[in-house]
Amino acid sequence: MLLIFVNKATSRLRYAFNLVLRDIIQTEYRLTLNEKEFESHCGPKFSYHAHSLDKEFFLQSHPLLFENGIIEQEAVAFDWQEEKAFFSCSKRSDLEFDVFAASFYFAVRYEEYLPHKRDHYNRFEAAQSVLNTEGLLGKPIVNIWCEYFWTTLLNRFPDLTRKERSFEMVTTIDVDNAYLYGEKGFVRSLAGYFQDLLSFDFKSLIDRTKVLSGMQQDPYDTYDFQLSTLTKHQASFIYFILLGDYGMNDKNIPFSNARLKALIRHLGDYAQVGIHPSYGAAASYPQLEKEVHRLTPILKKEITQSRQHFLQLKFPDTYRNLIDLDVLNDYTMGYATHSGFRAGLCTPYFFYDLDLEIETNLMIHPFAVMDSTLQHYMSYTPAEALSHMQEMIKEVQKVKGVFISIWHNDSLNDKDTWKGWRNIFEQLVAQQTK
Repeated sequence: MLLIFVNKATSRLRYAFNLVLRDIIQTEYRLTLNEKEFESHCGPKFSYHAHSLDKEFFLQSHPLLFENGIIEQEAVAFDWQEEKAFFSCSKRSDLEFDVFAASFYFAVRYEEYLPHKRDHYNRFEAAQSVLNTEGLLGKPIVNIWCEYFWTTLLNRFPDLTRKERSFEMVTTIDVDNAYLYGEKGFVRSLAGYFQDLLSFDFKSLIDRTKVLSGMQQDPYDTYDFQLSTLTKHQASFIYFILLGDYGMNDKNIPFSNARLKALIRHLGDYAQVGIHPSYGAAASYPQLEKEVHRLTPILKKEITQSRQHFLQLKFPDTYRNLIDLDVLNDYTMGYATHSGFRAGLCTPYFFYDLDLEIETNLMIHPFAVMDSTLQHYMSYTPAEALSHMQEMIKEVQKVKGVFISIWHNDSLNDKDTWKGWRNIFEQLVAQQTK
């Protein structure tokens, strides 16, 4: 076991050490404030302090983990090991930067607690992210730092051990709108016909008629393909179902619809199912509670997984609301406009509430890429998207992390703008089980 001397064990410090050593590196450690105990310890040890005690392995601490409140930080990047790092240390330190302070800063999303600009969907803009500015968004940089730190420790203490981690891939599918034309009811279907006529969209008008008359399958009804792909490759999926009230940004069919309920139960027979809180639920706890309680009786089980519609994420409100509803896992950590690692991490980790200064039991599962990001925002062809994802997968494999992708039932219809993307999806799923 690794013994670590600190002069003060704050909540931030305990969380940062849990994050780096317990959750990412996965090795046993213990903190001590007793200098004599530290000096007499014969096993692996290092001090985390402003100044070294003697000639021990020493990591100079940054003030961040000893501060209270949220204040502007100087997260200045510098060149390090062909990468970049933050919170540099003096030459007396055995590591060039404070890996604990740096990991903490990005994992808790410190910059999102500070004043910032939000986009028209009320989201933190990826362009403002320090990791994006420094060109690090495409790499799980926190994991990279931690692996280097572990190698440094092993060079000094070869007897140290850790739990071996293996690379994983997780496929997730958001069901924002279960059917394009079907199950919308008379009023919405009639409005759809008027819209088709007003916009001279005769193709949609014909398709709508064929679907409603039973002559053609609904374009968004790609579930048989999804489940056959899952079965063929013996993969595992997680579905997130939107059950919000109808609104400008929430277009799913009514939660009470019998066909939707049957679909949800059918998906639940093959995969995990979580809630996809609506756009309207992002700023309303009562609405979120209502939607979670809509899904529970359909599946006849407690709902423990969630991902926000439109990836709306506001710190700490979003996560506090989920915690209050006993949701244990959230898959929202990422950007809609950029692929990459919003928190610099590709491994699950616990949410730290920076306002309350506590580590919670909510597990955050960062995703790396989303279909609509690649197609709409990055304008990639299917081939370019696959190449891009393969490069990101390599980065995650290096640190034995978890590569999570987001897809939608409508993006798998293999028609129009999504032509060719179904094949990319299947290739990715096939790789998940290799």
